[in-house]
Amino acid sequence: MKKLILSMLASLALVSGVQAAGGGVAWDKFPTERVTDVAALQRGAKTFVNYCLNCHAAAFLRYNRLRDIGLSEEQIKDNLMFAADKVGDTMTVALDPKEAKAWFGAVPPDLTLIARSRSAPGQGSGADYVYTYLRTYYRDGTKASGWNNLVFPSVGMPHAMWELQGQQRAVFADEKDPHDPSKTVQVFKNFEPITAGTLSPAEYTETVADLVAFLQWMGEPNQGSRVRLGVWVLIFLAIFTVIAWRLNAAFWKDVK
Repeated sequence: MKKLILSMLASLALVSGVQAAGGGVAWDKFPTERVTDVAALQRGAKTFVNYCLNCHAAAFLRYNRLRDIGLSEEQIKDNLMFAADKVGDTMTVALDPKEAKAWFGAVPPDLTLIARSRSAPGQGSGADYVYTYLRTYYRDGTKASGWNNLVFPSVGMPHAMWELQGQQRAVFADEKDPHDPSKTVQVFKNFEPITAGTLSPAEYTETVADLVAFLQWMGEPNQGSRVRLGVWVLIFLAIFTVIAWRLNAAFWKDVK
């Protein structure tokens, strides 16, 4: 329970860190329909174990839960298990916390609940944040890692998927501060490509969408069953309401 609480706090810290940074960058809307797309979830799981699980654990999910998205135990063992021996193991990492803090300035948070974190007022959901975050990295020579991020300025994490996306620079312009015309603020204008990645921009966006769908599913693997059960409950209540209404009419028909 203590680990679960710490994971939630770490996930929420990422969102609150964005807000505290004062960034007014709008978050893009994550395509929520992918959370029920089994093929998208399988692609997202592959991306997760290849690009995220090196540093970020998902310690509250066991590999065998991936059977819920249509994968067999053999497929899980052969294609997705690089840091565990048994399919019933949790998705942990071998990264030493002390080394991680020395390299990145902070221990990479557990990602089990990152996409289920509290929504930011006026910005969007946790899934919207991650979807935007993974697509707005840019080169910044003033940072120790060489990378910066629009929605998480001065982020300690380097761009893990830069080979897929390629490299880009952010273009800013000085504009008058709307709250104090005597001051100027830097406003983001656009990205300019530096080098191309192995994926086209559209393909990279699709890859990120699949990854975020998996992160969203991972935070609550039973959400699909819960939604389907909820539909049947509503149908039952609707039918029962009709029956109760007709019974009520039959019981009181002779009462004047």
